[in-house]
Amino acid sequence: MTTTTLAVLVPLLPFLGAAAGLLLGRTAPGFVRPLAVLPTLTALVLAVLVAVRQGGDQAVDAATELTPTGSVPIELALHIDGFAALVAVLVGLVASCVQIYSTGYLRDDPRYPSYAALVSLFTSAMLLVVYSGDLIVLLVGWEIMGICSYFLVGHYWETPEARAASIKAFLVTKLGDVPFLIGLFALATDAGSFRITKVLGTVASGGLDHPTLIALLLLAGVAGKSAQFPLHTWLPDAMAGPTPVSALIHAATMVAAGVYFIARLLPVFQASSAAMVVLAVMAAVTMAGSGLAALAQDDIKRVLAYSTIGQLGYMTGALAVGDRGAAVFHLLSHGAFKALLFLAAGVIIHASGTNSLAAMSRMKDLRTRVPDAYWTMTVALLALTAIPPFSGFFSKEAVLGAAEHVATGHTEHAPGAAGWIVLVAGLVSAVLTAAYATRLWLLAFRGRGVEAPDHGRQPLTMTVVLWVLAVPSLAFGLAYGPLPEWFDGRDLTPVLTTSVLGTGLALVGVIVTYGAWKHTSAMAAQVPVGAVAAHPDADAGLVEAEAIASHAPAYGDVAYTPDPADPGRLLLGPLHRHAAVGFHLDAVYAALFVRPVQAGATLVRFLDREVVDTYVRGAGALPRWLGEAVRRAQTGNLQTYVSALLAGTVVLVVAALLVATGA
Repeated sequence: MTTTTLAVLVPLLPFLGAAAGLLLGRTAPGFVRPLAVLPTLTALVLAVLVAVRQGGDQAVDAATELTPTGSVPIELALHIDGFAALVAVLVGLVASCVQIYSTGYLRDDPRYPSYAALVSLFTSAMLLVVYSGDLIVLLVGWEIMGICSYFLVGHYWETPEARAASIKAFLVTKLGDVPFLIGLFALATDAGSFRITKVLGTVASGGLDHPTLIALLLLAGVAGKSAQFPLHTWLPDAMAGPTPVSALIHAATMVAAGVYFIARLLPVFQASSAAMVVLAVMAAVTMAGSGLAALAQDDIKRVLAYSTIGQLGYMTGALAVGDRGAAVFHLLSHGAFKALLFLAAGVIIHASGTNSLAAMSRMKDLRTRVPDAYWTMTVALLALTAIPPFSGFFSKEAVLGAAEHVATGHTEHAPGAAGWIVLVAGLVSAVLTAAYATRLWLLAFRGRGVEAPDHGRQPLTMTVVLWVLAVPSLAFGLAYGPLPEWFDGRDLTPVLTTSVLGTGLALVGVIVTYGAWKHTSAMAAQVPVGAVAAHPDADAGLVEAEAIASHAPAYGDVAYTPDPADPGRLLLGPLHRHAAVGFHLDAVYAALFVRPVQAGATLVRFLDREVVDTYVRGAGALPRWLGEAVRRAQTGNLQTYVSALLAGTVVLVVAALLVATGA
């Protein structure tokens, strides 16, 4: 079987599994789980075979024209280079783990058949994006992921949080997709084709007429899909969906698509220095802001959501300094440990007996109750913190090293300003990442909250997956040696300067957070759990409680009370209450967009009802009155008709006589 045939089967098999799952979900429920797991696992095996055959050498290209368009052709095309082959393996691995994990996590869910089918369709759409060699076909996968995320985030549609989160995710990403679509058409118009190879050839020859405009339009779509500032607000709220969906979205699909798209078309963005600086600023604000917000969250999944936003900022930062090798290296590394973090959080949530969310302020004695989640999450958090030799250290240092090279003028792949912006923001984010990762570990596994009811041992399908993902989280970073062959020959070896700085700052973040936790724990030791009012920071805690109450379901009858031993409140000080609500960006959007639109809709409704409808009602009233008058004359009484006829005859005779007399 040729490599092209194998590559076609990789996205096709999950699609067929999704279709079969939807058709047989009600009539043959026994086939649902095999149809969810086996096609995705087979796609993973085929993706590995494609990667082995591709070998990081010459890209695999194949195309056939879908239909004559008369102008810019649309083709069903494949373009598989080294990093496309590896990203497909990541998608297949994470999707397979999610499907296997979900058989245990959602074993009693009545809507599991539709859920599993949508996960398979989601996986198929992302694989289509990865392998596609035509921008229109890529756009199809891009939009299918959007609608799948809408349904999956809203899986628990009985809850208002899930309904609101699904609508918000759909609308915010579509807000970015509109300029993205315009940018794709503008790019194809300049290049004369939607084929990625032809677009890149046009860029290489200097044939783009509007590089800055095109790049900025495309960045809007990327910001929405990859949850970058200022279109990142949908991702934390999307945690209302099932935890395995969060793992899939954050690790291998949806948010990874935007980063992958820029990496695929990086020369288009490099054609505009202004676009690269904008990308660097976007990455810097995203990294710093998400780190501060993560440090103030109480729900464990919202911490991980803001963490994803920040790590995506590292990837876009690497792209802003022109190093797609470092960006995709971190994408692959992050995909493994972030999937592990979410699935381990799912074990904690499952053990706590809640559907979707779990507040860290209520956690207690989880080390002994969920040992698999404890050990594997510890590995993943060390990788997230970039402590050597875990995978996150190597991939994050590749990003910082690339930024340092650009900042110091050792390369001309991007403006020097972009290098400095990414480097400084990356080092600041290293401290914040270590701080919120340490805080999460302390509150989750050494917290003094209210112990939740024990819901028994977790299914084997859930715990096995954690250990499978722990392997790449620990060891994948060591692949920096052979990986350059897959990434344009770029050297991914850690740079001494940024390695020492990054690791040193990460250790500072760990130590300071641990010290703050010890200090607050000593103060809280005198305060009974739940007696927050006695704590000096009680007012701030209660403000936060009100702000995030909708994201923090209670354990049974236990009401939400912020943990007085939370080091985040001490570290952030007065900034804490603002960071807890995402620095009020949703309120800003509500003031700038939501309320004006609602006011406009109210005005239109008033004009429609009170002005337009008045004329319509008036136009109908006159004929109605005339008809009423005529109707009264039609009594159906023959005597009345004869009397009227005689009366009319008399009137006519009298009138005729008067006329004759006058003449």
